[in-house]
Amino acid sequence: MPAHYSTLPRLFAERLLPGDVGLVQVAPPDRDGLCSLGIGADYAADAVVHSRVLIAEINERTPRTTGTPGIPRERFAAVIETDRPLAPVPDRAPDAVDEAIAAHVAGLVADGDTVQIGVGALPTAILAGLSGHRDLGFHAGMLTDGVRRLVERGVITGARKEIDRGALVTGTAVGGPALYDRLPDLPVAFRPASYTHTPAVLARLRRLVSINSALEVDLTGQVGAESVHGRALGAVGGQADFSGAAARTGARSIIALRATAGGRSTVVAGLSGPVTTARADVDVVVTEHGVADLRGCPLDDRAARLIAIAAPEHRGPLRRGLSQSWTVHGEGP
Repeated sequence: MPAHYSTLPRLFAERLLPGDVGLVQVAPPDRDGLCSLGIGADYAADAVVHSRVLIAEINERTPRTTGTPGIPRERFAAVIETDRPLAPVPDRAPDAVDEAIAAHVAGLVADGDTVQIGVGALPTAILAGLSGHRDLGFHAGMLTDGVRRLVERGVITGARKEIDRGALVTGTAVGGPALYDRLPDLPVAFRPASYTHTPAVLARLRRLVSINSALEVDLTGQVGAESVHGRALGAVGGQADFSGAAARTGARSIIALRATAGGRSTVVAGLSGPVTTARADVDVVVTEHGVADLRGCPLDDRAARLIAIAAPEHRGPLRRGLSQSWTVHGEGP
């Protein structure tokens, strides 16, 4: 379903995404009988308000978290009580390519910026590459072990955030036991998608740096993050929400990706799938081969800069394809 993450709360409210029965995992009730959504507020916090029937798994190992109103235990039509570990989400260890990209990205982030980033080996490498920074903030849809490590090193403090100063604002936590066990001691505010992704909130983060990945980027800067050659690999998600906010009212919108995937160039003449993020919402594209700063660039300059960070073996074909486009159409791409 093509929809920005920021629109999900409205779709639930208007019952375009109807939820007759909601099944949620929650923390044990507090002294007031309220259960928190634990590590997964996210869109669930917006959906449960509009679910006619709620069923809860009350897991003894789900940490009690703050940032979203608790759910009264009597709101649940039925409960099952469990005591089981939270599901770990392991990362692939970063390799040399990830680390090269991370080094380029680190140079684009300034002390005091508020960072949004996702999950995976490349985001893990990028977060590790920020270990020399100071007073970074964090506002994103997901909080990971990489973020935890930067908090423990004193890198992420949120001291200069325009809003939610000192807080790690997120919708969900995705990681391993080390992250889940530390959550009660971290300054985390688990907020619903109606807060984490909404344009009105993101516009207040004037130093927001969004760091997102892609499957392909074309020579105008359009980003594809959903499918390649007819194979669905992702969804719209929150990339466009954060990229748009960072490009328009924040500090910088960054797309970071490996220059090749499966032997193919990820910098392409034309996307093989839908456009996930518009070219006007992309400030910088980064691969292991360098940085393409697209701000203020007309189309022909954009193409040249993007070809320069493509894998060397693919630059010639990209230039020839670009030249043929000019010959046929009499204009840039």
